[in-house]
Amino acid sequence: MSGKPTGSSENSEPPEIAHRAAVLGSPIEHSLSPILHEAGYAALGLEDWEYTRIECTGEQLPGLVGSIDDSYRGFSVTMPGKFAALNFATEVSDRARAIGSANTLVRTDDGWRADNTDCDGVAGALDELLGEGRMVEHCLVIGGGGTARPALWTLAQRGASRISVINRSDRRAELEPLATSHGASFELIGFEEDLQDLAAEVDVIVSTVPSRSLQGREPELAHAPVLDVIYDPWPTPLVAQAAANGYRTVGGHVMLAYQSFGQFEQFTGHAAPREAMREALERHIRR
Repeated sequence: MSGKPTGSSENSEPPEIAHRAAVLGSPIEHSLSPILHEAGYAALGLEDWEYTRIECTGEQLPGLVGSIDDSYRGFSVTMPGKFAALNFATEVSDRARAIGSANTLVRTDDGWRADNTDCDGVAGALDELLGEGRMVEHCLVIGGGGTARPALWTLAQRGASRISVINRSDRRAELEPLATSHGASFELIGFEEDLQDLAAEVDVIVSTVPSRSLQGREPELAHAPVLDVIYDPWPTPLVAQAAANGYRTVGGHVMLAYQSFGQFEQFTGHAAPREAMREALERHIRR
């Protein structure tokens, strides 16, 4: 692993790894989280830290995390383990409990603490898309899965007065409270309805679904600024169409960066070197 020079000779043994973190999910080989965290370790000279990927389903998560050695200080959790992470934890942050899923597990003296930094990711991406702290009134979220939850919670926190969700199945019971608990109205819409008129009247669109789920729908939907949580391949057809229509767009790699900063700080106890982490991610994506 890389880090700042310590003045030792070229033939010196590499530093012993004392602290570890990892990203859990399935499939996991595509995850860019190691690039962000390893860049943070290098920038701060944390040579005894290592960050890896571990293939892990939701069913496997309790057994894996519960039996892992003490060198592991934290886990980033991607799908399909976010609900299992919340249920496994011995302590849960208020926002993870409200959102109903966790993307972060941090070792404590008594077990594991669950948090959800995906909302930090959504907030940071929205700041870059719309302007820092800008209020939004009517928002459109596409999808009703695990990433839609922090998106709804963050938009409501940001002051949205109306949140529309397009989803193929009726998940009103689990999604509506994320909006209405902060005073926003909520409506669930099917793909068979008039999507173009809806998209043309919203302040922002947050797409949380794979690009294939929207194939052929992009001309109907791309009529507002777009945050698309997908970053591979990039740009997505929805983003390309919105940009062609003259709207600003932001990708999932921006959300990924912002959600990683809080994880890094909870795992290591050090302030995240945000610029170095973001630059490493951008370099990787350009390549």
